[in-house]
Amino acid sequence: MYGIDSHNNKDRYFTIGDNKCQKLAFLPFKRQIPVSKVAAVNLELERFKSEQLNEAEISLHLTDNQENELSCHLYDHRGAIASDKEPLGAIIGNEAEIILNIQRPYPPLLRRPAYPASPKSREAPEIHIKELLDLGVIRKVGHNEEVEITTPVIVVWHNEKSRMVGDFRALNTYTVPDRHPTPKFQIAPTQISQAVYISTMYLKDFIKM
Repeated sequence: MYGIDSHNNKDRYFTIGDNKCQKLAFLPFKRQIPVSKVAAVNLELERFKSEQLNEAEISLHLTDNQENELSCHLYDHRGAIASDKEPLGAIIGNEAEIILNIQRPYPPLLRRPAYPASPKSREAPEIHIKELLDLGVIRKVGHNEEVEITTPVIVVWHNEKSRMVGDFRALNTYTVPDRHPTPKFQIAPTQISQAVYISTMYLKDFIKM
């Protein structure tokens, strides 16, 4: 005689015979993954770690199991990580659209000339521009194309490394605000307080904002 718990309980059980005190449960069924498929997944994971995570600085405080778990998690969500084929700023299917609140012809404020710069600061943007061209983030404008909006750039130096920053203050003046508000820096500690792993990218993004 078998008694089956027919209620929608979290842990279902059954009994045998008249012994109602001894509750038994079915073991979860796990499908066996073919060895060839496991080997293929491991090969793809190792290739992902060597190609996409080769520049990632993973904390030395993680155990081997934690580091492997983190790598597997990043591999499962590898579509959200920029690569040389889909660089940051040119993710296919997630292109940003800038909507202006004015009509043509645009005001002269949106045609800003380049800022004066030293020879060192003039060479740095060329390196960044070539990199963005190679990645396909930007393109060269043809001679017969009319440029209606121009934005100057600023070169910021830190530890002998340069960073090119666009001065979009004038463009933002005539841009329709995003529906999603910019996160406040004070909210960041609350959002990441329960996190198991914290990326330095989170902290940098909130600081920049």
